[in-house]
This record gives sequence, structure tokens and C-alpha cells, in this order.
Amino acid sequence: MSVAVVDPEGRTVARAGDPEFVTFLRSAAKPFQAMPLVADGVTLSAEELALACASHNSEPEHVTRVRQWLERIGCRESDLACGPHRPLWRDLALSAEVKGLEEGTRTAAASNCSGKHTGMLALAQHHGWSTAGYEQPGHPVQQRGLAEMAKWSGVSRSDVGVAVDGCGVSCFALPLSRMARAFARLVSADPDARRVAGAMMAHPDLVAGRGRLDTAAMRAYPGRLVAKVGAEGVFGAALPVRGLGVAIKVEDGHYWAAVVALVAVLERLDLDPRPSTLLAPYAELPARNTRGVVTGTLAAAGDLTFV
Repeated sequence: MSVAVVDPEGRTVARAGDPEFVTFLRSAAKPFQAMPLVADGVTLSAEELALACASHNSEPEHVTRVRQWLERIGCRESDLACGPHRPLWRDLALSAEVKGLEEGTRTAAASNCSGKHTGMLALAQHHGWSTAGYEQPGHPVQQRGLAEMAKWSGVSRSDVGVAVDGCGVSCFALPLSRMARAFARLVSADPDARRVAGAMMAHPDLVAGRGRLDTAAMRAYPGRLVAKVGAEGVFGAALPVRGLGVAIKVEDGHYWAAVVALVAVLERLDLDPRPSTLLAPYAELPARNTRGVVTGTLAAAGDLTFV
């Protein structure tokens, strides 16, 4: 595992492993992909902006709000380029299986990325760009997202790695130190950044949902923490009061390892009350066998090195 903790100027405050490890941010890039909505003057509510940054659980509220947003901008669910998948919230996914939910009955609005995609459609409409093909790398929507990612991480566009994400749009690769700098700047004095971060902190239930660390952490520290998961063991976070950004990558991509790692990093950064207490369900996770017997515990090991 590697961790970078930096300030808005990119100075390293603390680290573990290789803070220059290059990884795809995956969904941790969503706040920066949502930035053009604010910077370009798209009309939207704070709830819609939070959804644009979300990797939501596909809970009824999430799906309903996405559909309402699509209707408001005159788009249809069929305009979304993201495909359907099982809900990220384990309990909801299992419930869907019990009820015999078939692949064909899942919808694009229930994709965890549907808010991001709806925001991209809104951006295209705002500028008069074609909504068809908005997910393609050469489309102006994707180019705006790339430009914002480069801006906030402090690198040139050519230095941002670009590939196709699981939901079909561009995803970005950066060193962890640059990812952390972007998160540090997300809670800077810039009004556009503060609006994005503020929407996430004001509506944490829309950013992830029940049983998810993103939501639990922002609820536990209202106005004092931004948290955003990315696939394959990635987490980004920002501490507005301290002006720090955090980037975490678990190299084997283990989601729950990244969860306990973020709680441990926040603990070392002296958040008060202690995250190990306030976020105890995410600080250590029991491992159970098929009979439900606890056979071990997933917990963070090692420490941060402060510079």
C-alpha cells in the first residue's frame, strides 16, 4: 500500500510506501470531472452536483434523483452511456439476488456512475455540444474533464494518463502525490472547488450511501472531511481545516483494505474525535468463515512517515 499526504502547493506532509506510485484514480476523479459543471456555469442544485461526484449505492433515492435530473434537462435514461450493474451496497445487491433480479431488468440510472454521466449530458447541453458520443475520449465533454484533472493536480494534460473506465468514459492516471494535491486544492479558497467539495459534504448520502465509508466519514466530520472512493483499492480525501489532501492505493486492488487504510491515515492525522472510535465499523473488519465464525481481522499495519 502507498499513501501520499500533501498540501495545496504539492509539498509532502506524510507518506507511506511509494507516494509517486502511478495509478488510475477511477471514481476518485469524479469531483474533478464534475468541476466543469461549476466552472462553465451549468445550472444545477447542490444535490445534483453531489450526484455528479457520486459512486452511489443504487438506493431508490439515488436512482429517483438521477431520473429527475435527466427529465429536468430533457434527456432520457437511454441517453446514458453507462451500463447497468449490481448495486454497490452489499445488502441491496443480495436482496436483489434473492428477489431474482435479472441482468436485463437493471437500468443505466442504477449504475453507480449515473450521476456523473447525467452531469456530462448536462454539460454537453449547456455548451450546445452533441450529447451522442459524449463518452468518447475526443468529445469536448471528456476533454473538459481531462483539462480540469490536469489543472487541479498541477500537471500538463499530456502528463495525465487516459484510459477507458468501467462505465465507458475517460479515467485518469497520476502519481499519488499529484492526486493528493488535487484533493488538497479541492478544499482551497477557490470558489469553484469549494462549491464541489461543499456539495459533497452537505449531501454525503448521495455521494455513496448506506454501509459506505465515504458517507459515514463525511457524516462523522461535517464540514471537516471530503472522502471519495475509487475502484481497485483507491481512496482520495481532503481535510478543509488543515488544507491537506490524501491519496491511497492498495496495490492488489482490495476495496476493504483501502477502507481500513483510510481510517488509519485519518487517525494519524489527528482528527478529533478519533476516527478509530467514530468510524469503528470501518477501522477493523472481522473475517468470517462460511459458518459465520470470526477467523481473523482485517486491520491496517505500518505507519505514516511525516516529513
